[in-house]
Order: sequence, then structure tokens, then C-alpha cells
Amino acid sequence: AIDEYKPLDATTNPSLILAAAQMPAYQKLVDDAVAYGKKLGGSEEEQIKNASDKLFVLFGAEILKRIPGRVSTEVDARLSFDKEGMIQRARRLIDLYKEVGVGKDRILIKLSSTWEGIQAGRVLEAEYGIHCNMTLLFSFAQAVACAEAGVTLISPFVGRILDWYVANGDKKTYEPSEDPGVKSVTKIYNYYKKFGYKTIVMGASFRNTGQIKALTGCDYLTISPKLLAELSKEHVKLTPTLSVKEAQACNLEKIHLDEKAFRWHHNEDQMAVEKLSDGIRRFAADAVKLERMLKERMFSTENGK
Repeated sequence: AIDEYKPLDATTNPSLILAAAQMPAYQKLVDDAVAYGKKLGGSEEEQIKNASDKLFVLFGAEILKRIPGRVSTEVDARLSFDKEGMIQRARRLIDLYKEVGVGKDRILIKLSSTWEGIQAGRVLEAEYGIHCNMTLLFSFAQAVACAEAGVTLISPFVGRILDWYVANGDKKTYEPSEDPGVKSVTKIYNYYKKFGYKTIVMGASFRNTGQIKALTGCDYLTISPKLLAELSKEHVKLTPTLSVKEAQACNLEKIHLDEKAFRWHHNEDQMAVEKLSDGIRRFAADAVKLERMLKERMFSTENGK
């Protein structure tokens, strides 16, 4: 898909890696990761963790051969509330990329947009020059805290916000301009541009092409191959719906969020609270499945068993 659509950048997450690791085409990468984990030794748990990190990096390195920009690689979602753990794991991933000849300028480290994740991003950017992509972002509070932390990029989710409103409200269909996910990203974009934040806004998690077109003009969008295929069949001229000029004229007020204010404002958004925790659980579950698969490869085939 990357070869076909020629994107600038690409992203991975535990769910995508899990799916790819089960495809015949990528078994060499899995084998290499398993061999790496075994070579480093240590306890069974340490070997599996090292193999898992290596697998993420090997997939990232393969992707980087095909794109001019950056690849996003995710820190284990089970560390979402462990600031120091996320910093340590992020630095480890950057070291693994370095081992295969990839510099940190071509990597975005994905962190959950919890308070702890955002503060880990602040440290990684300021102290280590490691660029971060804040993911699982659903609330305006999360976006404000990310901007204040000075992270490189945020991935506000569009489709998962829509999913929540469809599941929990009476309205089952939305025009793109009224889509709650589109409105959320539009507000974040306008806020960032009005107040001069350098953090890149990258709309993510799309359910249909209408959402994508309604966010024309956003800094970046990350789009699935399925929706890129649909867009490639359309021949219409798009006019940007988002612009810096309009953003600077909007009437948003600047706010500052310390930890207490962040937790309160985020907690006031029921959708964001539920989708953030659900997203962390799902990514964690896929990380566990991936480790289980690696464990079987590493330890159940020994001695011909």
C-alpha cells in the first residue's frame, strides 16, 4: 500500500504490527526479532520484550525504505501511566533504530495522551531531542496540554469520536461538517494556529472520505489504504476548509492547564475519558497477543517440541 500511494510519512501501532506479523510476507522480520531476543538473553520475559521492541523497529525500518519522511513507533500502551517507563522505552526504541542505521530525526515516538504520557513527551523532546507523536487524543484538554508540553505532533482521533456519539446518542448519521470528530480536530487546529503553537496537528482514525475532505487544510492527515483507494477514484477540486488565517480570527480563549486542571477538564468529557481508556486497553491487549505469539516462536519449538 505504501509503494502504491507514496505517502510522506507512515504510522504503526500494536494492532497493525500484530496483523502484519501474522502475514507470510513478513516472517523473516519475525524470525530476526526472535533471534535478537534470544541473543540478548535474560529471563523469558526480558527476551520476549526485547524481541517485541525489535519487531516494531524492524517494521519501522522497512517502512522507512519506502517513504521520504518519518515513521511513528508506539511505546507499549501498558506504560500509559508510567512517565519514567515511557521515557526509558522511547530511548530504547531510538537506540534500536540507531543499531539498524536509522537516526532519531526520522522517528516519531508514539505515546498515549495521558497526563503521564504528555509529560514524558515534554522530557523526551526537551532533554533528548526525541520527536513525539501523541496518540489516543480525544479531548480539547489533551490537545492543550500537548501544545504546552512542546511535542512535535498530535494525532487527534476523528472516527473513534464519531463511533462514540453514534453508539451513545440518538443521532446515527452526521454531515461531515457536523461530525463531532471533525469538529474536535477543527477546534484544536484553530487553537494551535491562533496561539502560534508549533505542534503539528495530524487528524487520524477516519471512518469515511467525507471526514477527510472536511479537514482539508489540516497540517497532516493519516489515512488508511482503504480510504486512500476511495479518494484516488475521485476527481474533484478540494478547497481547504481549515486555514491559518481563519484560525487566527476565531474567538477561542487561551487556557493553561496544570495537572489538576487537566485532569478535571479531561474528566468533564465523558466521550474522551471512555475512548482513551478503551484505546489503551485495546492496544495493551494486542501487545499481549503479539508477545504470546513471540513466546510460542521462542520457547515452544525448542528441542523439536
